[in-house]
Amino acid sequence: MKLAFSTNAFRRFSLEDSIREIVGIGYKGVEILCDVPHAYPPNLAEHEIQSAKNLISSCNAHISNLNAFTLYAIGDVYHPSWIEEDASQRDLRVQHTIDCLRLAKKIGAKCISTEPGGPLYSTSRSELVKLFSSGVKKAAKIAEEEDLMLLVEPEPGLLLENSHQFKDFMKDISSDHVRLNFDIGHFYCVREDPAELVHELSDYIEHFHLADIASTRVHNHLIPGKGSIDFRSVFDAMDDIGYDGFVTVELYPYQENPVEAASEAFNYLLNI
Repeated sequence: MKLAFSTNAFRRFSLEDSIREIVGIGYKGVEILCDVPHAYPPNLAEHEIQSAKNLISSCNAHISNLNAFTLYAIGDVYHPSWIEEDASQRDLRVQHTIDCLRLAKKIGAKCISTEPGGPLYSTSRSELVKLFSSGVKKAAKIAEEEDLMLLVEPEPGLLLENSHQFKDFMKDISSDHVRLNFDIGHFYCVREDPAELVHELSDYIEHFHLADIASTRVHNHLIPGKGSIDFRSVFDAMDDIGYDGFVTVELYPYQENPVEAASEAFNYLLNI
């Protein structure tokens, strides 16, 4: 297991300054936000991509993941989503995902993560799942061509929020390039045991997100050690399945003090 930190806590920093701060703390991996102000693909020049890639290499670090979840560049946290009523809006999400896959190939990332459908509305759940599946299959073709992984990240309150919904969704996905971004806090929020799920979902796991959650199970990312998650048991489960990839700490609520938050998280997790 290797620790990484997401630049989505560093929105007040440039991408390169974010990378320097994260690596300077001791993290071996950096997750890059594929949104403003960091790496929204339409805004990135080729020389900027190469510069970020060179910086990470010179720091002896790696890209853990490209975070293609939010879309503030043209919408907000969730919109445009995979399941918008307007087909043109759905197409924007598909195109953004394809653009992020193309960026991953150029910058040297192996995977990108995306939202699990989007917020629900009055249309039947089965129809929303069909819309999501249709969009993911379009993006999966590009993932296959580029030999990259497209990771779905279940989240409380969205179309896929728990392990059962994720596994049901995957029954309709035949591509080996669509897998799971296992967010430890998200599963804890929906009252599932993350340690048990590591074993149950081991065939799907490609990458982990980590943040602590209060005992109320309210979806609010906390610095590890400030909430109620038993990370030791989760790490033991990772050892059991032989996971040796990245675990990315994701603390976007700490944009006023990301360096301090990242440092505190690193020290706590290192002790574990």
